[in-house]
Amino acid sequence: MTHVADPIPDPPVPLRVVVDLNRCQGYAQCCYAAPGAFAVRGHEILFYDPAPPRARRGEIERAVQACPVRAISLQVEPGDAS
Repeated sequence: MTHVADPIPDPPVPLRVVVDLNRCQGYAQCCYAAPGAFAVRGHEILFYDPAPPRARRGEIERAVQACPVRAISLQVEPGDAS
């Protein structure tokens, strides 16, 4: 009887959030769509994690779609996840 090894899972692919701050108008729709990933503090100062955990991918994708001026993009980085 031969044993078939379990497939080796692919390593996690890092995420990269890019916000075009020249395009951003401070509507804060990203904060409503992904409150764990985006926050506005003070007078329209946007805080976000440019390299979020993969678990946040869904909410960040919602934020990308919610931005009325399309200032946010999510890039999946190929290569080493370390």
